[in-house]
Amino acid sequence: MKMDIGIKDQDRKAIAEGLTRVLADTYSLYLKTHNFHWNVTGPQFQTLHLMFETQYNELWLALDVIAERIRALGHFVPATHQSFEKLSTIKIAEGVPHATEMIAELVQGNETVSKLAREVFETADEANDQPTADLLTERMSTHEKAAWMLRSLLEKP
Repeated sequence: MKMDIGIKDQDRKAIAEGLTRVLADTYSLYLKTHNFHWNVTGPQFQTLHLMFETQYNELWLALDVIAERIRALGHFVPATHQSFEKLSTIKIAEGVPHATEMIAELVQGNETVSKLAREVFETADEANDQPTADLLTERMSTHEKAAWMLRSLLEKP
């Protein structure tokens, strides 16, 4: 049955393609955050272990919301490691970085997703797609808060 939700086909396609990139970056950030949760060491272990756990759980739940919005727009979700790796701009860390580098990488990852969400927001807003705009606003807020909290751990007293 033909979809008629008040958004032009080409706009739905452009929005879904943007959301697919957000999904891929979110998945890569999820994997990186979970990896760091498991492998962090040092004097900030307890703080970082718990912070990373909170963040990867939030990212895991966000994946479903993003993917379901892509489906609601009438497009399929490329949900393989290969497709995510190809689409993502966030690269998985090699080895086990020092805790301070983990924090810096996660700041950068959260900022990357926030910037991409802001870019896709413009496409959704122009197409009058409020549900996607709302989803992206929430993602930006979440990633900007996570980046702020992580960044604060890097400041010198």
